Amino acid sequence: GKGIKGIFSVFYIHVGFYQLSASRPAVQIWMEKVKTLKQFPPYGSINGNPSGDTCPTCRGTGRIPRGHEDQLVAVIPCNDVRLRPRHTKLYVCLSMAACLLLCCLILFFFFPRSITLTPVSVLSVMVYFTPDTVEMEVTNLINITNENFVPVEIVEFSMQGLVSRVVVGKTKISNMTAIQSRSQKSVSLSK
Repeated sequence: GKGIKGIFSVFYIHVGFYQLSASRPAVQIWMEKVKTLKQFPPYGSINGNPSGDTCPTCRGTGRIPRGHEDQLVAVIPCNDVRLRPRHTKLYVCLSMAACLLLCCLILFFFFPRSITLTPVSVLSVMVYFTPDTVEMEVTNLINITNENFVPVEIVEFSMQGLVSRVVVGKTKISNMTAIQSRSQKSVSLSK
């Protein structure tokens, strides 16, 4: 009698969720505990020694009760392997290399390049004489080259005419032309 009562009280303290009643014999309760522990091994403690207790959350079933999923918190020890992913340095180096490559590509494609003007030929020269002045109208053919990877629009174009380092005429053209990316366009200009 006294030994069985002692087993029940120890059993009740360790397991905590079995309620002892006179209708269930001690042997049957003890067999259920042993069966549960064989099916679901006891969870461990911080020092690594199993305590022999079953999980109080799942009550030894190995499943979380329905409706309690959002109320539970998982506790993971700091020395858990999942917290120390392998190949961390490799992943960091690869991501830095990918970012560096992406930045270089962005700079290469979107960094502005200059627009090149190349004179091709003089198409015509017209000279007009008036009593007070002499006027010249020169028509030039020039190539405009866009080396950029984006289209370019020439908004304002200024041109000067020089004779022996003396400016003899100026002209300004607005909204002259639009040039597509990586292309060349020929334009004739008169002044």
